[in-house]
Amino acid sequence: MKLSREFKTGVVFISAIALFIWGYNYMKGRNLFEGNLTTFFSEYKNVQGLNSASKVTINGFQVGKVQNITFIHDPSKKGELLVEFSMESDFEFSKNSKVKIYSDGLMGGKAMAIIPSYEGEIAKSGDYLIGSIESDLFSSVSEKLNPLQAKIESMISEADSLLVGVNDILDTSTRKHLKNSMIQLDQSMTNFKTITNSFNNILTQNKQTLKKTLENAEKVTDEFASLTKNLNAELKEAGIATTVKNLQATIENINSVLTNLDNGEGSLGKLLKDEKMYTNLTNASKELEELLREMKEHPKRFVHFSLFGKKDKSGYVKPIEE
Repeated sequence: MKLSREFKTGVVFISAIALFIWGYNYMKGRNLFEGNLTTFFSEYKNVQGLNSASKVTINGFQVGKVQNITFIHDPSKKGELLVEFSMESDFEFSKNSKVKIYSDGLMGGKAMAIIPSYEGEIAKSGDYLIGSIESDLFSSVSEKLNPLQAKIESMISEADSLLVGVNDILDTSTRKHLKNSMIQLDQSMTNFKTITNSFNNILTQNKQTLKKTLENAEKVTDEFASLTKNLNAELKEAGIATTVKNLQATIENINSVLTNLDNGEGSLGKLLKDEKMYTNLTNASKELEELLREMKEHPKRFVHFSLFGKKDKSGYVKPIEE
């Protein structure tokens, strides 16, 4: 049977249309030749460059593709995006599972990973799953560098203010004085270096003398130590300890005597402390003094002496009664 040219043209045209429809859907992640697909939805504020036909994985294994990404028309979620993705696998997980957008390789695009949870009701086609975003390397670095950048900018601003203040302080006159001070400091360091060199030369020239002086000092120290040791031995042999002990006992006895005197004990103590005895002794002393004076002035009243055994009454004078 011979086919007409019109029939062949129609078949080619229809095949081209079918191929175009299949290719278009395949580019969008839909394979018309596959069986029934399980479709899920997830909401994001930012899809991080995710697009249609991005792969969907579970534990690193591809199980589906992203079908469509559209804006949510709900006014309360204005600006948020709705991601529709399908699964070719019949793998079951609960509605509590999460769908995370992540970077597919260092230089690759974005992909979606289902983090399955097996607690709760099993997810069915058309359910909404919880969406999350994994920070990639560049995002993490950017997040960590942003505070550091702000601090560096603040430090640069403060340093600029400091430099302005320093420039205000260091005017022409101040700079001149500072320069003169640095010159004087340099001269002082030069002089100090010269003095140090001179001192080193003196030490070098008198090295032997200093050595002998130190040796003599060491010898004198040794001799003094030996002398002290001999002196201690001689003092020990001389019984200094016994003498000191006896002296201490004597001092204790003297203290005891002084204590007794102060307390009025004994004859001397009573003499020092008893006023009546002191008065009697004073009166007796006065009477004895009167008696001696009377004996000196009138000795014949008290002494009778005769060469021949007779009393000489010629010179007798009757004492005057007081």
